[in-house]
Amino acid sequence: MHVRGVDPRDTAWEHDDAVYRAYFWDKAQGASDEYEVTGADVEEVLAWVRARAAGTGSAYTLYARVMDGGRPGLVRLGGVAGDPFA
Repeated sequence: MHVRGVDPRDTAWEHDDAVYRAYFWDKAQGASDEYEVTGADVEEVLAWVRARAAGTGSAYTLYARVMDGGRPGLVRLGGVAGDPFA
C-alpha cells in the first residue's frame, strides 16, 4: 500500500449518491448473481455483501458503477479480483 498527500482541487467532479454492483460467485455452479444497489453508503453495502456471501458460502466482488466519456464502467471496491472461474 502506498499513501501520499493530495490537493483536493485536482478533481473535476464528485457524486454523493453512488451506484454499486455486487457480484456473488458460486464456484460450485460456475455462475454468479448480480445486483445493483442504490440509496446506501459504501459501509452499508459492504455489510450487506459480506453477510450475504457468508450466508450463501459464495465469494463476492463489489464495484462502484461510474461513467467515463458517457460510457458506464465498474471500479472494484472489494472482494475477488477478476473472474474467479478463470
